[in-house]
Amino acid sequence: MNTAIIILAAGASSRMGAPKQLLLVDGKTLIKRICETAMDTPCHPIVTVLGANRNLIRKETDRMPITVIDNPQWENGMSSSIKMGLAGAYMTEKAIEAAIFLTVDMPYVNAELINKMIEKAESDEKIEIVACKYDSQMGIPVLFKRTLFTDLLELTGDEGAKKVVLKNKDKTAFIDFPEGKLDLDTIDEYRNFVSNFNSN
Repeated sequence: MNTAIIILAAGASSRMGAPKQLLLVDGKTLIKRICETAMDTPCHPIVTVLGANRNLIRKETDRMPITVIDNPQWENGMSSSIKMGLAGAYMTEKAIEAAIFLTVDMPYVNAELINKMIEKAESDEKIEIVACKYDSQMGIPVLFKRTLFTDLLELTGDEGAKKVVLKNKDKTAFIDFPEGKLDLDTIDEYRNFVSNFNSN
């Protein structure tokens, strides 16, 4: 299954107080880490959607075999980045059959998880969504087959992909990903994560 990866990295990180895309973990920025994770999978194309602080962040993706898309409407909410990401993926590769959405602030996402999601999606043609499950909720990373791209393109404002998942629960499979409960939204979460990461 020809699967694209779309990395949603357009936000201003207002709760963090600094661009989270550029925070360092083990000497690498979060944006570079997630791009390299995507590159470790068979997925193509890899699309990164930038918005706030795009000029600073873009330098981190230079010389990587990925498509970088600017979202000038990033302040209008998550739906605008989802649409730009799908447009960028389609412009790069017309034959995509599915797309996986990632964010930069989930440091435990790895290639093994992404490959498991693709295998699950390929295992049954009735499955149109594969979402991750953690801490009694479901969410990103999430895979959508092409049949649901129109639903994603109809999202507005700050509506995220979860709206489409909830509408299609009968077509959704789940992957357990307990580490997904950690996302780095505040400076304290980041400091705690780096402290634990460095001590392991």
